[in-house]
Amino acid sequence: MGTTTPPRTLAEALRARGDESLAGLLRARPDLLNPVPNDITQLATRAGTRASVVRALEHLDRFALQTAEALAVAPDPAPYDTLLSLLTGDGLDDGEQRDDAGAAVTAALPGALATLREQALVWGEDERLRLVRTARELLAPSPQHPSPTGLGPTVAEATAGMSPGRLQEILAAAGLPATHDPVSAVAALAALFTDRTRMAELLDTAPVEALSVLDRLVWGPPYGEVTPNPTPPVKWLRDRGLLLPVSTRTVVLPREAALHLRAGRAHRVPEPVPPVVAAVAERDPQAVDRAAAGQAFTALSTVEELLKLWNGGGPAILRAGGLSVRELKRTATALEVSEPIAAFWVELAYAAGLLASDGESDERYAPTPAYDEWLDLSAPDRWTHLATAWLPATRVPGLVGGQDAKGRALSALGPELDRSAAPEVRRRALALFAELAPGTAPDPETLLQRLRWERPLRGSSPTGEGTDLRSRLALWTLNEAELLGITGRGALSSQARALLEEGEETAAARLAPLLPEPLDHVLLQADLTAVAPGPLERPLAETLSVLADVESKGGATVYRFTPGSVRRALDAGQAAADLHAFLAAHSRTPVPQPLSYLIDDVARRHGHLRIGAASAYVRCDDEAVLNEILADRRSTGLRLRRLAPTVLASQADPGSLLEALREMGYAPAAESAEGDVLITRAGARRTPPRTPPTPVPEGPPTPDATLLGAAVRAIRAGDTAATVVRKEPAEGASAPRTSSGSLPRTTSAETLATVQAAAMTGSAVWIGYVNAEGAASQRVIAPVRVEGGFVTAYDHTADEVRTFALHRITGVAELAEDET
Repeated sequence: MGTTTPPRTLAEALRARGDESLAGLLRARPDLLNPVPNDITQLATRAGTRASVVRALEHLDRFALQTAEALAVAPDPAPYDTLLSLLTGDGLDDGEQRDDAGAAVTAALPGALATLREQALVWGEDERLRLVRTARELLAPSPQHPSPTGLGPTVAEATAGMSPGRLQEILAAAGLPATHDPVSAVAALAALFTDRTRMAELLDTAPVEALSVLDRLVWGPPYGEVTPNPTPPVKWLRDRGLLLPVSTRTVVLPREAALHLRAGRAHRVPEPVPPVVAAVAERDPQAVDRAAAGQAFTALSTVEELLKLWNGGGPAILRAGGLSVRELKRTATALEVSEPIAAFWVELAYAAGLLASDGESDERYAPTPAYDEWLDLSAPDRWTHLATAWLPATRVPGLVGGQDAKGRALSALGPELDRSAAPEVRRRALALFAELAPGTAPDPETLLQRLRWERPLRGSSPTGEGTDLRSRLALWTLNEAELLGITGRGALSSQARALLEEGEETAAARLAPLLPEPLDHVLLQADLTAVAPGPLERPLAETLSVLADVESKGGATVYRFTPGSVRRALDAGQAAADLHAFLAAHSRTPVPQPLSYLIDDVARRHGHLRIGAASAYVRCDDEAVLNEILADRRSTGLRLRRLAPTVLASQADPGSLLEALREMGYAPAAESAEGDVLITRAGARRTPPRTPPTPVPEGPPTPDATLLGAAVRAIRAGDTAATVVRKEPAEGASAPRTSSGSLPRTTSAETLATVQAAAMTGSAVWIGYVNAEGAASQRVIAPVRVEGGFVTAYDHTADEVRTFALHRITGVAELAEDET
C-alpha cells in the first residue's frame, strides 16, 4: 500500500480533485471558464490572478472571509490548530461567553475552510494549509493597505534593514542575551513576544501611559506617528521593540506583540453564525395579502396613467440621455406622487418594455406596441409582468437625483443607473422575507445586518458611491417591493411568495380573487361629474377618459365634463348622438339635463368653422361668424384677411390657428386638402417595436450542468495532453524536437508514418497542431483514418471526432502507454 503525496502546488491540488469538485469550482467561479482553460495548470494560474481572486473574495460570507484573513497573517503553511487558535484565541482570557464563541467558531470553521477550498482560495492538507499567494497579498498587512484584522507586520518584516547595533540595543532593553547574528536577534525578539509568561513580566514593568499607547494600537490600525523627541512612554516601548520604526516619523506594533495583547485572536469579534433576521410584527396573512393586492392594483393604475399621460408623445430626451428634472417634476405632479416615486414608476415601465424612445429626430419618450399588448392582459397577468421585469432589472431608480463619480447629476431613464449587484440584493432580501412565517414583517436593521454578513466585501462601487451601496440597494428594495405589491404592511404576500417559488401562473391565480372586478357603469351627477365606484372595464375607461377629465382619484374616481373634454370626444370622431347613447348605456343614474345640454351645445358649434392650409384658412358658411372673428382684437396676431365671403386666410400654421380660435371660444374643426374633417385619435402615438433594456450582468453567468461537464472533460483531456509521457525513440531514430512548453517537431515523413501506424493499431499519439488562425495547441488524438492529406481522429482534448490537416501538424510523438 502506498501513501498519498501531499500537493506541492495549487495545480497539483486541483489535479487531485474529482470531476464533481472541479465542476463545483467552475460553478462558484464562472469567470474561470472564459475561455475554457486548456489544462489544470492554466486553470490554477487563472484562479490565482488578481481580478479572479478579488471576485472570489467578494462572494465570501463574513466568517469565510475572516478565516481567509486569519490565514493571511498566519505562518505559511499553517496547521489547522494554528488557524483555529487565531480565530478563538489562546484560551487564557476565556470566560463563559468566550467559551460559547469559541465553540461556535470550532463548529463553523470546517465549513468555512471547505468553502475556501472549493473556490481554490485555500489548498493543502489540514497540517499544511496554504492561502493562495494573491489572496495573501490582498489581505496581508502593509503600510499602504492595512490588514482587515488590524495586525501589523511580523518582527522579521518590521526589522528588515535594521542595523545590528540597533537590534542589540533592543535585546538589551528587553532583557535578552546579546547575539551578533541578526537572524538570531530577530528570532529571540519574536520568541519573547510569543512567550506569554515573559511578555507578561515585561509588560508588568511598563509605565501605565505606555500600556495606554498599546491599547490604542492593538486592534488597529497598528501604525502611529512619533515626534523626533518621543514622550517617555513611547520611548520605553520603542527601546524594547514593542514599537518598531517604519520611517523617521512612523512606528508600528509588531504582529507577535499585538497577538499577545489580543490573547491570540486575529479578530476582535469572530462572526461564525449569521445574524438572525428578527420580526417586528406578526400580522394576519390574509390582511397582508389584501394590502399587497391593493397596492398591486394601485401600481397597475399608476403605470397605465403614466403611459396615458405620454400617449400622444412624451417628454423630450436630454442630449446626454434621460428625463430632465423639470419633466420628472411635471410627471410626479400629474401622478400625485413624490419625484423619487415617480422615477421608480418611470423606470419600471421602461424595464418592462412598455416605454422607450420613439427614435425620431426630435426624440421623445412614448409607449411601445408592447404597451397595447400589456393592456389586453388580465390585471393579475399585468402585475406579474411588472414584477418579473423588476426582479432582474439592474437599473436603480433610487440613484436618480444623485451624482456620478464625475459630479454629474443622475437622471431618470439616463444611461448611468445600472448597478449589477441590484438583482442579487433584491432576490436575497426577498428570500430572507420568504424564510419567515407567513404574515411576519422583518426588522429592516437585522435584515441589513444579515445581508452585510453574507457579502461583507460587496458594498463598494466603482462609481464612487461609497461602501454602503449594498445596504442602500436593500433599503430601496424594501420600499419598491411595498410600492409594487410584493409586500403588504411590511410582510411578503402569498402571491409574491408564489411568484418566487412556483412561477407566474400560480402567482396570478393567487392574486386574481383579491383584485376588484372591473365595473361596466358610472354614476352621473347633476354637477356635470361622473363617479366611478371602482375600476372600470377598459373600453368604458378609455372612452370616459376622452369625454371627461379626472378630477380626483381614490377608492372612487370622479370625472368632470367640460366643454373642452366634450370637444375632445367630438374631435376623436364621436357624434353627439353617440355620446348621448354612451352615457345612457353606462350610467346607473339618469343622464342629467345640464350634461345633455352641454353636449348638444358644443356639438352644434363643433365643425362650424373649418381650418386648412393656406398657410392656413378659415372656412365658414355663416359670413356673420367670420365678421365676428375679424372684428375681435384677439385675432390680430393671426393676420387674417378675407379671401371670399366665407373664407379667411391666415399667416399662422393650421395647428396654431386651430388652438387660437379655440382659446377665443370657438369650436373649429381641422379639414384635409379634400375638405374632409380630420379626426384626431387620442393616444395613437407609439414607438417602433422595442425590446426591454437588457440587465447589465455582474459577471459571467452561472454555467449549467452540460457546460460544466463539457468543460471538465476538456480540461482533463488537455491536462492529459500536457502531462502525458511520450515514448522514448528507438536507438538511432530521430526524436521529436521539443522544448519546455513548445510543440513537438518531426519531419513530414515521420509524421505521416507515425499517424498511419497509430491508425492501424488504434493507439493514441501526442501532436502539435496549428489551426487556420495560427493558434498552436497540443493534443492527444486517436487516429481513425488517414487519407487525402487529412487525419480523421478522436480528439481527447475536445472529446469529439475531428479532422486534422497533415500539413498543419508540427510534430508527433507516441505515448509511453495508453493513458487516455
